Amino acid sequence: MSAGLAEPAAGRIALSLTVNGRFRRIEAEPRSHLGDVLREHLDLTGTHLGCEHGVCGACTVLLDGEPARACLTFAGACAGASVTTIEGLDDDPVAAELRAAFNREHALQCGYCTPGMLVAARDLVLRLPDADERRIRIGLSGNLCRCTGYAGIVRAVMSVIAARRAGGIAPEAGAARALGPVGARIGEAVAAPLRPLAERPASLAPAMSQDLAGAFEPAHRFTQAIDFVHPPDAVFALLGDIKAVAACLPGAVLTGKPAPDMAEGGLQVRIGPIAATFRGRARIERDEAALSGRVRGAGSDAGGRSATEGEIRYRVAPGEAPGTARVTLDVGYTLTGPLAQFGRPGLVRDLAGRIAADFARNLDACLSGIAPPASGLNPLRLLLGLVRARIAAWLGRS
Repeated sequence: MSAGLAEPAAGRIALSLTVNGRFRRIEAEPRSHLGDVLREHLDLTGTHLGCEHGVCGACTVLLDGEPARACLTFAGACAGASVTTIEGLDDDPVAAELRAAFNREHALQCGYCTPGMLVAARDLVLRLPDADERRIRIGLSGNLCRCTGYAGIVRAVMSVIAARRAGGIAPEAGAARALGPVGARIGEAVAAPLRPLAERPASLAPAMSQDLAGAFEPAHRFTQAIDFVHPPDAVFALLGDIKAVAACLPGAVLTGKPAPDMAEGGLQVRIGPIAATFRGRARIERDEAALSGRVRGAGSDAGGRSATEGEIRYRVAPGEAPGTARVTLDVGYTLTGPLAQFGRPGLVRDLAGRIAADFARNLDACLSGIAPPASGLNPLRLLLGLVRARIAAWLGRS
């Protein structure tokens, strides 16, 4: 603690950050999120708290210049950061143009969503190259409004972008201005559908560059076990066949010629309105003696500006019955960008369990000499499976 500054009270932390251009030092409980600190400690009540689950977007602020959910951001993680709330945009020229456009296009009614909507809209005005209605709607999809029907909001944002571009004000481009919330600095590549290896003349580099040899500390971890009615040696040998594994993994596509220790590809996922096409590369390690291995990968969804990094450690061991095998998976992952706002570790574990079950069935078919079905996720079947599992869990608890 610096000289002259009192120690924080027991059970609280001292936090120094810049808010709306002013240095502030406050004390808060370690569990406090940024939204509560702004409202209760600094009286900045323009930041509204709605769902407090990162879904509605009413609490959106700028954290080091990028939109962030104040209700999901721990205040303690913001030490030394610069925070801008809607009050800090009073003299901002882009925000002023948006306020006038919102008024002109009748883009607000009760106004509860408006502060977060303006912060998100300002981000789009700065970054989108033109008044593209589809991209504006996608960019605002994380900000919910129960009053307006969104038409006036979209018209207001389009009009500001169109006026600025017509006036010669170019968008801010580059990796440092990539679309998306905090953590979405992954470049401005245009999304393109994945094509199988045979249709691609050259290897496709991932949208973001990652040092897969460095240390990795995942944000979330879970363990899963898969049983096979085949000997451990046969299962381990098949797991070393990258093409076969990709063919068995739902939604996976190879986009480059695999090497024994490296592969390039992607994973396509669509569940309800949330879609992602992650493209990247993975480093592969295998220990023949221990029947174990590790896959470390990183990829990005250029269309949705989300990124993920993760690792899967696996070990093949004899199963309960002779001639069977059990594969234990230790999965760790970190997700950033728009999808991270909606992701829940429990939901990810459930979804991973469903995908693993399909993967196991496909691997079992390969080991039995049967061609696996075409790769791809069945969103309806996965969703129904998740719902059934959640209902069963609730009934079990009750």
